[in-house]
Amino acid sequence: MATPLTERLKADGTAVSIGEYEASGGYRGLEKARAMSGHEVLDLVKASGLRGRGGAGFPTGMKWSFVPAKDDGGPRYFVVNADEKEPGTMKDRILLEGDPHQIVEGIAIASRAIGAEHAFIYIRGEYLASAAALERAIAEATERGLVGRPEEGRGPEIEIHLSSGRYLCGEETGLLNALEGKRPNPRNKPPFPQVSGLWGRPTVVNNVETVANLPHILREGPEWFKALSPGSDAGTKLYGVSGWVAKPGVWEMPMGATVREILEGKAGGMAEGRVLRGFLPGGASTDFLGPDKLDLRMDFDSVGKAGSRLGTGTMVVLDDKTCPVGMVLSLERFFSRESCGWCTPCREGLPWIVRILEALEEGRGEEGDLERLEDLSRKLAPGRTFCALAPGAVEPLQSALKLFREDFEAHLRRKGCPWK
Repeated sequence: MATPLTERLKADGTAVSIGEYEASGGYRGLEKARAMSGHEVLDLVKASGLRGRGGAGFPTGMKWSFVPAKDDGGPRYFVVNADEKEPGTMKDRILLEGDPHQIVEGIAIASRAIGAEHAFIYIRGEYLASAAALERAIAEATERGLVGRPEEGRGPEIEIHLSSGRYLCGEETGLLNALEGKRPNPRNKPPFPQVSGLWGRPTVVNNVETVANLPHILREGPEWFKALSPGSDAGTKLYGVSGWVAKPGVWEMPMGATVREILEGKAGGMAEGRVLRGFLPGGASTDFLGPDKLDLRMDFDSVGKAGSRLGTGTMVVLDDKTCPVGMVLSLERFFSRESCGWCTPCREGLPWIVRILEALEEGRGEEGDLERLEDLSRKLAPGRTFCALAPGAVEPLQSALKLFREDFEAHLRRKGCPWK
């Protein structure tokens, strides 16, 4: 099984040096990209079928194609979103710390495609080891003339920017505001960043894992990339599992691997004495799925048809000894705290959800609370808020109310949490 994203990672966790990276084919993709026009690079990535790995799954080449073709002589920017903060989603750091040159090469290729001479890596503020590994890789690549000299056609210049720490900084327009030194409130769309992004200039924002795929696609070609997956979505994917399992972790597998292959084959199944009750397939802002979905393919379309989202592909597992109401409360507390407060439904609705869930857990629940939670889930649905934070926040809630209804009702009957 091919694992191009992780095959260079060392057992001791130290970063791959530029010499080791080049010896295993590194920067050959960039060499090919430099012999092509930006439009040819874009078309090749589009042909590969690469979809964004940050959660939305939007086709990468199509996203790049929205950058205006006409060059007015002003700057264009490429930004890597390395600000993973959602509970259960930590996967990109293994690439940042273990194989940072893969990211640097990917940035150079993407910048070639869209005509950017300056790139930023916007990284979670706590990822100090990741930032240090990237700094070394950028310095090594700059010394070799691979990046950092846009005036000679050897660009772009790459800067690392440590996040200010809020979850909203990971939303692409909030991230751009933060880079400009503003509050990370999301922006109106349109205009989209590809037309008017950083400082009003055309900007593309891609996730770390998305960028890491680019060197391999350029080096091996789109047909090779598509052949890595048994399903409709091309390439490999970093899948993760957290919760009460035997071996929590992150693994690279073909895109479209089944839940069973990930959960039982890689994570070793449930921890001793625990039984699977459900799981969030793509991190905290996705809908719960039940144990009947073990043979579901973990790709964007299959998970969508099953009633959830692939998101980041990092599963959070619920077992039979963990209270689902308490688990949802923990998630809603996070989302409520991280709301920027820009729009009323999110600012007022999420704290209201937290208060109701706390009352259920503490034995102060009232008749009608479950209906109120369902109503709030509808009122915070997509299209009713300024950005996707609140709609994502209510996905675990609305699905838990369906899958684990008896547990919510038990909190009302017993005047508190039966697990305590």
